[in-house]
Amino acid sequence: MQTNTSSSSELFQLNGKPTFGQAFPQAMQHVLAMLVGNITPPMLIASTLSLSAADQIMLTQAAMLIGGITTLLQLFPVLGFGMGLPSVMGVAFAYMPILTMIGTQYGIAAIFGSQLVAGFVSIFIGMFMGKIRRFFPPIVSGTVVLSIGLSLYETAITYMGGGSATQSAGTFGSPQFWILAVVTLVVTLACSLFGKGYLKVSGMLIGIVVGYVIALFMGDIVDFSTFNDAGLISVPIPFHFGLEFHADAIIMMILMYVVQAVQTIGDVSSTAMGGFGREATDKELGGAIKGQSICGMIGAIIGGLPTDPYSQNVGLICTTKVVAKRVFLIVGVIMLAAGFCPKFGALMTTIPQPVLGGATVTVFAAITMSGIQLLGEQPMNYRNKLIVGIALAIGVGIDAVPDVLQFCPQLAKNILGSSLMVSFLIVFILNIIVPEDNSPAD
Repeated sequence: MQTNTSSSSELFQLNGKPTFGQAFPQAMQHVLAMLVGNITPPMLIASTLSLSAADQIMLTQAAMLIGGITTLLQLFPVLGFGMGLPSVMGVAFAYMPILTMIGTQYGIAAIFGSQLVAGFVSIFIGMFMGKIRRFFPPIVSGTVVLSIGLSLYETAITYMGGGSATQSAGTFGSPQFWILAVVTLVVTLACSLFGKGYLKVSGMLIGIVVGYVIALFMGDIVDFSTFNDAGLISVPIPFHFGLEFHADAIIMMILMYVVQAVQTIGDVSSTAMGGFGREATDKELGGAIKGQSICGMIGAIIGGLPTDPYSQNVGLICTTKVVAKRVFLIVGVIMLAAGFCPKFGALMTTIPQPVLGGATVTVFAAITMSGIQLLGEQPMNYRNKLIVGIALAIGVGIDAVPDVLQFCPQLAKNILGSSLMVSFLIVFILNIIVPEDNSPAD
């Protein structure tokens, strides 16, 4: 009994050496928690840009591959890139509005071109984050996160209705699509709200499985032709999607990397406090951002979209206190293995869009509420309410009436056409020029 207790305690030490039998279930819990969140953004981007089935598989493969690479680099730093703490990294939903805008305007190559440049610039953000962090208090980061959540709702509802392809086919919003979406949403919520343990952290995955099974009995909604044609093992082809560089796309991506760096600081700080009972050091924070940045550059080469720490996995670390590197090494290896298997990517692409919509609407709602929670960290007095309200009003307003920018230069039109960018720029500038006010909330 003493031996088992001593062995189990290895799970709660950073350099502990738990047995494989103890580490593997903990690792799988993290894999299940992040799996759907990691593969969904590339699938949404591929569908929005009408990429071929083969390209969609490659994007999904690359998402698993870059998630595994980033997870391992954060765990085992190289030359200051990485933080040396456990973290599960994956493709970030937060980038979706910007990726969609760039991809729609210029194509997939422009996404990876801007990502390559922004990733490089973000390395310097990591180097000097201690000095610029004060410019991103909760009122700024909270407004941006709230704007991200709000801008994603259109994507969720479009997918719940069957996806953009069904709009031209005349089947958009059909009853069978709504049945799939609603059932997936209900199951996801039931598991997340009433489940415990594995059931609770895997609510999104279980919801998709249930929706997928129902779709199998609905006729021709699920198409396995791509899965049957996919190979068993394949290596992503470097520069397969190409690289294009457009000034407005690069500016938007750099701003998004800045915003995401602030979010990363929050996640790393939560990991350090929840898993180790201490504050994260400047070295760890800077290393996390630099590791995330260089992996963004690697992702641009192999087709992997930008990554960030997954909040649900941070929550798992804080809840279970399991921090042994060996556990997260297994997580990274599993992700890498999936990244080299086209069959895995092809299977993921068979998931119907209404099922994805029903599952991801919970994620988008969580992002929105995270923004509101961040805003609550500062008193909502007259100054802060006015700054946030103006930023959101103009950002959302321009997004709803894009023709108001028709006489602007194309570069300005592309940047200001994003509600996220407009809200970010306004709240950032107003927070600097309006005198600080720490009075309590009205």
